[in-house]
Amino acid sequence: MKKFFQNYNYDFTKNEKKLLSSFCKQSLKQMEGERQYFAETKAFNSILNKLETDNETIKFTKDEKTRLTFQLKQNVDYIKKQMNKSWFIKKWMMKSLHKQYSNILDSHFRG
Repeated sequence: MKKFFQNYNYDFTKNEKKLLSSFCKQSLKQMEGERQYFAETKAFNSILNKLETDNETIKFTKDEKTRLTFQLKQNVDYIKKQMNKSWFIKKWMMKSLHKQYSNILDSHFRG
């Protein structure tokens, strides 16, 4: 049965906030100045502002949650492909990043 109303309130740890804010900053840097990414830029700026507040509970809009989830999934898939292609040292360095993003995605945005 489909839920009609969904809760978009999230309680992130300090490390998760830091990781998500650096992810948002990196995404914004890549989309900067591109007119086709206006909606994504607006959503990620809003997410970044919410993550930088001292509130324990962060409330996203449905659009922000959807865009963040999609970008996180894309990033996890990309890191996984890079890990499969790379040598030992690069794979070892990317493994922790992959694990952190996967944990955030699994614990907060899936299900």
